[in-house]
Amino acid sequence: MLSPAVDNLVAQLTRLPGVGTRTAQRLAFHILAAPADEANAIGHAIADVKARVRPCPECGNLTEEALCGVCADPRRDRTVICVVEQPVDVLSLERTHEYRGLYHVLGGALSPLDGVEPGDLRIDRLLDRVGADGVEEVVLATNPTMTGEATAAYLADRLREQVTVTRLASGLPVGGDLEYADEVTLGRALAGRRPA
Repeated sequence: MLSPAVDNLVAQLTRLPGVGTRTAQRLAFHILAAPADEANAIGHAIADVKARVRPCPECGNLTEEALCGVCADPRRDRTVICVVEQPVDVLSLERTHEYRGLYHVLGGALSPLDGVEPGDLRIDRLLDRVGADGVEEVVLATNPTMTGEATAAYLADRLREQVTVTRLASGLPVGGDLEYADEVTLGRALAGRRPA
């Protein structure tokens, strides 16, 4: 029913995370209805970001410079490294304004069923950084999923002899009700309780 070019655009948009067919169709029709310069600006922005942005050679965060803004900042605490799965996790942690150390982006999580082994992640680079940079603590901030937990356990085993290894606390969200929390979340909240 649609032209092949529109079908192709919809198909490409559905490849984006969280974009289903209906959302892709709405986006495609929005792009078609937009002025040519606005639609072309979207395409140019995608091409520009793909050409200019790359992983930081030190931590794996995204950057256009020689080092990312965190690694280049001399005010950061270089004795602490927070390990995350993806660059978007760095943004989430930075928004809290609570953490002042460095980061290490793994590029994913261990998942043998999906073929993701330790050699597929930036684990060796993390071990090199810990061994050479005077790091005293590694904070494991992988996602609280099966693969994130497996990755954290693997890293803890590899790092425990060299540095202090900590894990982000987990438990009840602010504004949540106890009656709606699952048993695992409640159990972790109880295990991680602290003085009031």
